[in-house]
Amino acid sequence: MAILEVSNLKKIYTTRFGGSKVQALSNVTFSVEKGEYVAIMGESGSGKTTLLNILAALDRPTAGKVMLEGKELSAIKEAEMATFRRENLGFVFQEFNLLDTFSIRDNILLPLVLNGEKPAELENKLKPIAEELGIEELLNKFPYEVSGGQKQRTAVARALITNPKLILADEPTGALDSKSTDDLLRVFREINAKGQTILMVTHSTKAASHASRVLFIRDGEVFHQIYRGDCTNEQLYQKISDTLTLLTTGGEQR
Repeated sequence: MAILEVSNLKKIYTTRFGGSKVQALSNVTFSVEKGEYVAIMGESGSGKTTLLNILAALDRPTAGKVMLEGKELSAIKEAEMATFRRENLGFVFQEFNLLDTFSIRDNILLPLVLNGEKPAELENKLKPIAEELGIEELLNKFPYEVSGGQKQRTAVARALITNPKLILADEPTGALDSKSTDDLLRVFREINAKGQTILMVTHSTKAASHASRVLFIRDGEVFHQIYRGDCTNEQLYQKISDTLTLLTTGGEQR
């Protein structure tokens, strides 16, 4: 069953003084099944970030629709949007977006506090997630006291704490070293194996090779897609590399 449906999505930006228009997305259509792990790739300027912003309900399309579990995002009133995001979407960013004046515990619990959850429920939800991500001993520390990998695990915990329908990850390994990247990708595999739907925008072939499907965006459209099937990570890595070569050389996918 599709949890996310994107239909004929277009986005046109008008320059500051209205002198010209830029078409960031021209005709994007795809769906994501419940429990799927999808990576989106493409060159800079291909429309990936614009697409992610629309899926996150941070921007609205010029035309087309985005449906999350049958609810059209553009139909949600602006006053209700922040609540909708907190209750349905989890976000993992390249730069972590943690509050340095909040402890690791408070950063993770923030979405629940904003949702008005009862204090007694907070620790009950925090404990199993912190244990799963191996950060239970860091909860009283502050972001500036922990490593980049630990910050990203904190961000993942914050994204998971509301039990979101969909996790949107924007270059989640971009600020991490090799070991922290491997750790985060293992965490993503584990939470996906438990049924969490993940959609990740990435430049990293390594990160994308852990997904179950990879979508390639070129010139504001879906250019190609690869399903994992029986591929190992190494085999999928090679397929992704070959497709990226076509993207950069302007070749046609067959």
